Amino acid sequence: MKLKTSLYSRRKFLNGLLAGGLGSLVASLLYPLLRSVIPPYKEPDEVRLPGADFNGLEPGDVRPFAWDIKPGFIKKNSDGTFTAFVGVCTHLDCNVSYVPAEKKFFCACHDGWYDADGRNIAGPPPTPLRRLTVVAEGAELVIRKETPA
Repeated sequence: MKLKTSLYSRRKFLNGLLAGGLGSLVASLLYPLLRSVIPPYKEPDEVRLPGADFNGLEPGDVRPFAWDIKPGFIKKNSDGTFTAFVGVCTHLDCNVSYVPAEKKFFCACHDGWYDADGRNIAGPPPTPLRRLTVVAEGAELVIRKETPA
């Protein structure tokens, strides 16, 4: 079946393509600007963990936990206290992992290394891992953001 008149003229079709292309260009330029102005993630002020999960740790042992959507690590010190770190590399925000055989934290993105105390020792990370404060409250461990001195 052939229509006597077209539903779209060539001009309307080309104008539609041009408008769609310009709209896509504007959206692709505005999106990164809006993402930088309105960050989608707000870090928690504290996380509560059951203390029983960490009582069995030997001094020097490290265990992961969830710092909201980011990884975190909790280490038992020789004096029985705990130290916690945010498991995000200080170079480009890649997730780090703990290598128990070497007792070090490793960032696979750019081969960055941190020692067991979170200090940067090799690769591009400019600063140590961010520390968190650990407080025992009853049967729970409360992990909070460390306030700057």
